[in-house]
Amino acid sequence: MNFQSIPGQERAKRLLQNGLRADKLSHAYIFAGPHGSGRKEIARAFVGALFCSRNVDEACGECLECRKLAHGNHPDLTWVEPDGASIKIDQIRGLQQQFAYRSSSGGTKVYVLNEADRMTVQAANSLLKFLEEPQTPSIAILITENGQALLPTIQSRAQWVPFLPLPPEQMKPPLLAEGLPEELVHVAVHLASGLEAARKLIQINWFAETRNVMIQLMKDLASKQPFAVSVQQKVMKSEVADHLDTLFDMIMLWYKDMIHVSFGRKSSIVYIDQADWLAKQAFTRDADGWVRCMERAVEARKRLRSNANAQLVLEQFLIGVK
Repeated sequence: MNFQSIPGQERAKRLLQNGLRADKLSHAYIFAGPHGSGRKEIARAFVGALFCSRNVDEACGECLECRKLAHGNHPDLTWVEPDGASIKIDQIRGLQQQFAYRSSSGGTKVYVLNEADRMTVQAANSLLKFLEEPQTPSIAILITENGQALLPTIQSRAQWVPFLPLPPEQMKPPLLAEGLPEELVHVAVHLASGLEAARKLIQINWFAETRNVMIQLMKDLASKQPFAVSVQQKVMKSEVADHLDTLFDMIMLWYKDMIHVSFGRKSSIVYIDQADWLAKQAFTRDADGWVRCMERAVEARKRLRSNANAQLVLEQFLIGVK
């Protein structure tokens, strides 16, 4: 994997490639940003460029070092994942033992801590000593969604590389080129931070089901008939009940679509297969009315995060917007 093959994150790429070209690299980096935004992919591209024996700022993919990385058996790279719920002190101690020996090529060794904010306090303190007094030339890459959760002393000893969510319009073309369903792609790119995360969402069965249920709920709410409690009960008895946070995220996009249609921005709508129905309903409320509906969805989402009763949250939201 190389930088060129990864969409977006131009700032992160530029920062790392400039360091490679100038041969001015930090001994530790914090790759901080939302899940699925390409942090792991950029880490692999950076390690590839660092080890490549032909190029300076981009992995060639053909030299011996690149082939070792591609096969997952490069002796100078160690990738650490959480052991259960956390990265434990024994894992950091094991890392220190591995790095007590020099690189096989006499160069720099690299270790990557994925989900580094999940280190135990003991592990973090042990890592801090390792960062301050490395026994061999080494580079650390700490991948995290929340860099502020790391020890302040670790934060101050590493260079931050910020990662931002990819714009939806940048994610759509490659996902559509893969043959993924267009109606799911349009929703996923607004809920995910990057290609990897969007792709995973689309491929999970409950995601399509949640979208269908949400549309059914919204149409039922818009009808002049009394709201069907059976629809709500159906939601709570289905797999969707475990993903009400995503349901409310989809509802917010639905109301945004109503606003887009109200202002003649039909090209911006997310639920493309519902365009005709949206066009008929968008003018049943003014823009302020749709904004208030969105605010109710946001509030319901917050209550879910506070561990409020899920069924009660859904009930109160549906009554409120009806």
